[in-house]
Amino acid sequence: MKGKPEKVFVILLNWNNWHETRECLASLEKADYPTFEVIIVDNGSNQKDVAEIKNFSNNVSGFILHILWNSNNLGFAGGNNVGIRYALERGADYVFLLNNDAIVAPDSLTKLVKAGESDKILGILGSRVYKYGTDEVVFDGGKVNNLMTKAYHQPKLTGSDPVSFGVQYVTGAAFLIKREAIEKIGLMREEYFLYYEDVDWCVRARNAGFKCVVVPESKVWHKVSATNKEGSPSYIYYHTRNSLILAKFNGNICQKVCAYLLAIWILEKQVLKFFLVPSRRKWSRAMTRGVLDFLKCKYGQYENPA
Repeated sequence: MKGKPEKVFVILLNWNNWHETRECLASLEKADYPTFEVIIVDNGSNQKDVAEIKNFSNNVSGFILHILWNSNNLGFAGGNNVGIRYALERGADYVFLLNNDAIVAPDSLTKLVKAGESDKILGILGSRVYKYGTDEVVFDGGKVNNLMTKAYHQPKLTGSDPVSFGVQYVTGAAFLIKREAIEKIGLMREEYFLYYEDVDWCVRARNAGFKCVVVPESKVWHKVSATNKEGSPSYIYYHTRNSLILAKFNGNICQKVCAYLLAIWILEKQVLKFFLVPSRRKWSRAMTRGVLDFLKCKYGQYENPA
């Protein structure tokens, strides 16, 4: 980077999980990037978390801190969009979305911005993500299937460019995006509420002519699903509904038709599972609700049945 460093805002979304957020902030306090600011967006947390955040704000060191308060849970996209708007209003050149249950290496942000400044076509850049406390790579870029109805993490790539390599999408756990990209494609779609909004954003960026890359020298350790446990009814619901939404919003005519056919097939399959595999009934209910809400164009937050 030459001259004045690019202005970067790091956005952390907190929801009743301050102990994780605090550990993430501790790693950011060691970051070597010269000028970055941190935005904590609290997504309607309980009073205990609110008090902890306020106490921390009086003792922060290493970066400028901003705290934004949402009165209720706006989801991943909605909550982060509040922070993104705030950052852009204050002249951000880059916005770095970082999961609050992630830990960054001291040079992670520096490596990302350096790669971003090397080529104007790079719109979204992600870190290589490791399982927390290990050297196991859990994210080295993501792929989307041909029907655009499923996105999945790919394992560690070998023999790829040591600086960066192109991918179809970058995980929202460690997601750096340029101001120019946001201005061209807009904010994240809030219809998803949780999961697939990062995939959607990358698809839109690539369609607008930007390239998405992983920078392997930028390292982040992620605790994975610290807030919404993998395999829970809400997790199954969001992944079922939102994978279909992805095709509806971004697919061509053929992909959109296939998404509706797939939805019907999933429904038929879940009816059989419900009666034939009692141990899977909780999952079947969640998947069925996800499909029905997709068909009814019901987006936003999962409503847990009584």
